[in-house]
Amino acid sequence: MQPATHSESPDMRSSRSLRIVVADDERDTVVTLSAILADEGHTVVETFSAVQALREIRQQAADAVIVDISMPGASGYDVAREVRRIYGDAAPLLISISGKWTGQTDRMLSKLAGFNYFLEKPCDPKVLISLLAPLKRQAPRPSVSLVDDTFNPVEPGNRAPRDE
Repeated sequence: MQPATHSESPDMRSSRSLRIVVADDERDTVVTLSAILADEGHTVVETFSAVQALREIRQQAADAVIVDISMPGASGYDVAREVRRIYGDAAPLLISISGKWTGQTDRMLSKLAGFNYFLEKPCDPKVLISLLAPLKRQAPRPSVSLVDDTFNPVEPGNRAPRDE
């Protein structure tokens, strides 16, 4: 009799749980996405604003961030730009979701802000899971705390001043 691992596909043997931050000011969206992702075996951090999302992302690296474009205060675009600024090429997978801003221009702005993918609400769970699948086969992200976000991959002089 052969060991059970021989019948498993390589994807099943190398699959891992992901740390995913979900940010949306609509609680129902956060709860629904969290349930779907947790059912897939992932660790989900629920946030309800851009500020909360960035706090969580700075405290511990995420494998993926799913964020609504239109939130009060700071937008999803702001989250994507800040994550790219902090992590540079090592940024987590960034997925934007929107039920309001769904036109071609909005998709282009999403790409320009640094998002990898754009999904319309309500997003199809199968599509979301398929976007995350390649990450499950990658090595885990190093545990990093960026509570002090002094890391800046942009060369001095190439960055416009920001109001803080």
